[in-house]
Amino acid sequence: MKIKHDANDIVIDVTNPFVNCKLGRKQYADILTNIVSNYADGFVLAVNNEWGTGKTTFVKMWQQQLINEGFTTMYFNAWENDFEQNPMAALVSELSVLKDKNSAKIFKSVIEKGAVLTKNILPQLVKAIVSKYVDTGVLLDSIENTAKGATEIFEAEVKNYTSKKESFQEFREELTKFIASSEKKKPIIFFIDELDRCRPDYAVHILENVKHFFSVSGIVFVLSIDKVQLSHAIRGFYGSENINADDYLRRFIDIEYNLPAPNTKDFCNYLYDYFQIDSFFNTPIMLKNKYIGNKESFITVSSILFEKSEATLRQQEKIFAHTRLALILFQKHNLIFPDFLIILVYCRVCVPEFYIKLKQKKLSANELLIEFAKIIPINIPNDKIRYFIHIEALLSLMYNNSLPNGIKIIIENNSTDNSNIPFKSCIDRTDDNRDFIRFLQNILNDFNNELYNYNIAFLLEKIDLTESVKI
Repeated sequence: MKIKHDANDIVIDVTNPFVNCKLGRKQYADILTNIVSNYADGFVLAVNNEWGTGKTTFVKMWQQQLINEGFTTMYFNAWENDFEQNPMAALVSELSVLKDKNSAKIFKSVIEKGAVLTKNILPQLVKAIVSKYVDTGVLLDSIENTAKGATEIFEAEVKNYTSKKESFQEFREELTKFIASSEKKKPIIFFIDELDRCRPDYAVHILENVKHFFSVSGIVFVLSIDKVQLSHAIRGFYGSENINADDYLRRFIDIEYNLPAPNTKDFCNYLYDYFQIDSFFNTPIMLKNKYIGNKESFITVSSILFEKSEATLRQQEKIFAHTRLALILFQKHNLIFPDFLIILVYCRVCVPEFYIKLKQKKLSANELLIEFAKIIPINIPNDKIRYFIHIEALLSLMYNNSLPNGIKIIIENNSTDNSNIPFKSCIDRTDDNRDFIRFLQNILNDFNNELYNYNIAFLLEKIDLTESVKI
């Protein structure tokens, strides 16, 4: 039984990397492969999408596809390595996989030149110079010596700068030779993932290193980022909210690519199967009741909600996972309304204000339907709106059943002329709320006695996991 979606569960087939991709993203990998193939001189490409949109899985699938096509690749997870204080050393270390007996000498030279760049010798020089003018910890009282010491310190700074400038050029030259020694016509693809989750200082230093030290012919850097989050890190590093992070990042990123949103319904079908939701709905009590709903209504409701609200893939996974966990708390004889259940979990994750009002029973019958209508997407196709009207009817009945005499009033006033129903649908488009009333009557007729045992708290306790698991 799975109660958490793990990207590591997605098997990346060595021969066909995208065969298990449920988001149809191979076409985008092909586009990007064409780009990196035609600009082999080296550049920085950013794959920019929000957190939770499947960038890491895409990058790893694309990496395997590139390997299959004869590219040399390397993958560096910046977030997992931000304990390291020297990002330059980490990046050079990744390049060491290219080393062979023919290029070992050149790589050693790369290491030596890089060592000069990363070693800050100025403090030691200053300390040595100052010590010449210090006697037992007290500066000599001599203006001449003080001026002389300041001059030597400044000269040391100039020498340090000159040395680093020369080493910088030498490092790039040796790195270019090392990359060229691989004797491959295709560029090396260097993936840097989760840069936006690092310590702000580490993220900035990675960017600076990539741009100034590693931007040589033959290397294409692919940064997998959420630019909004990375911008926050940049502002945090420089201690100012006034920094134009977009302009700053343009200095480092040559091409920016956004993965298009996947087909939501396809992804919902995948999550439905992944979490084995069907096993809970194919029980005798579920199968005999035609108004409870089924996989079709479950997928339709969830996909419309996710698409219209622009829920991230990670939010969608979380909602399905939480629904799966809540289902464990139902007993075999319990009625389960699948589409109603997932819309409540959706509210808990994405619309917590409404969910809290449900729990606290602070809404009147009409206020409930007004608030519910606010979270339902507008312009739902006419052939799909019935699913939401059915949920609205269930919500009305179960919520009122949690109020004193609530459902009793509804049952007593239920009639064919609809005139005595104490509330009106806010999403039914038919005259006189005809569909809404029909659903109310059907539910009451089918579950008259059982509904007395089902109120909104019955479901919310399971969603909040406050009820013990019964086996």
